Amino acid sequence: MSNFYDDLETRSPQEREAALMQALPRQIAHAQAHSAAFATILAGVDAAAVTSRAALAQLPVTRKSALQQRQQDARGSASPFGGFATMGFGAAMPRVFSSPGPLYEPEGARPDYWRMARALYAAGFRAGELVHNCFSYHFVPAGSMMETAAHAIGCSVFAGGTGQTEQQVQAMADLQPAGYIGTPSFLKIILEKAEQLGVALPSLTKALFSAEAYPPSLHQWFAARGVHGMQCYGTADLGLIAYETSAHEGLVIDEGVIVEIVRPGTGDPVPEGEVGELVVTTLNPDYPLIRFGTGDLSAVLPGACPSGRTNTRIKGWMGRADQTTKVRGMFVQPGQVADVARRFPQVGKARLVVTGSMANDQMTLQVETRETAPGLANLLQEALREVTKLRGEVLMLPPGSLPNDGKVIEDARSYE
Repeated sequence: MSNFYDDLETRSPQEREAALMQALPRQIAHAQAHSAAFATILAGVDAAAVTSRAALAQLPVTRKSALQQRQQDARGSASPFGGFATMGFGAAMPRVFSSPGPLYEPEGARPDYWRMARALYAAGFRAGELVHNCFSYHFVPAGSMMETAAHAIGCSVFAGGTGQTEQQVQAMADLQPAGYIGTPSFLKIILEKAEQLGVALPSLTKALFSAEAYPPSLHQWFAARGVHGMQCYGTADLGLIAYETSAHEGLVIDEGVIVEIVRPGTGDPVPEGEVGELVVTTLNPDYPLIRFGTGDLSAVLPGACPSGRTNTRIKGWMGRADQTTKVRGMFVQPGQVADVARRFPQVGKARLVVTGSMANDQMTLQVETRETAPGLANLLQEALREVTKLRGEVLMLPPGSLPNDGKVIEDARSYE
């Protein structure tokens, strides 16, 4: 039995990149022609010319806030998805879901619409097994995302959903599922309840987790109880983005997306290894999101996955990219810090540190540069005031001084 879901996972990086860049202009043209939102967002873009990552990086980033605003503006119209979906109600869209906001997400009719089967397979799930699915089936798409993936592999699914811990234990004891899908915290609650009730669950040997952090301590806790758990990362807008393998060294990017990591607040790609915001372009024709900003931080890991999969790996979720901070009654955004730094080619990374206490905010713009002339600091101060409308100091640092944590604005104030 193969360790890989399909041959796409073991393509050479060059073959994969060529295939993605060949599919990219077609997807952009499709979005322009069939998505009213992207007809506007990408107006004037020559889709046929977007055949490289450099060309892709010139396109605007669409963030969740813009998607939500377009949906709100379209309330009561024939386009409840803000003009992003290319399909309408009916057989082509069997389900519609809602995430907090509210933000509505369509589910297409294609098998494994969210592409989660690849993550399930990497976690050890195989045809002919029963899967206990404890993601919610109510409002949000998580339950369906995993159920349709399990069906694509050939598994049966127990729709456990959330809550009712004792009934979950009883169902596991009666049905003997091969594995669990859901959050790690809920499985921990189920297993603790099973121990409390004196119920053995010997069939439960694997799990696929998502939607929460999965630290090494929790991995060890499950391993001590005979459960080998892996994690995956996805969103309701994009489906699967990346998944863990048996190597347990980062998350391998899915074959159906193009991932960039950009400096927070901008659309500018960062050097490999630097922490930034995950921006994803999906090849899904039904919901063709182009350069969709997830708002999540991550970084590319060097080298290939020891599991034999050849796609790029990321570190996984490393925090949120939206670091908008209120200073002296004014909102300061990461994009403004990037705008200041972009004006000076001598400046590499920049970080705005906010210190002080309540009603006594102080800003210091820390910049990496090889130039130490005082004139540059004065110019940076002027630019900072012009862009943010706030006064601040400037601290010049040698290259490599700032932490690689994706922070563009650090709120270090004391509120005691």
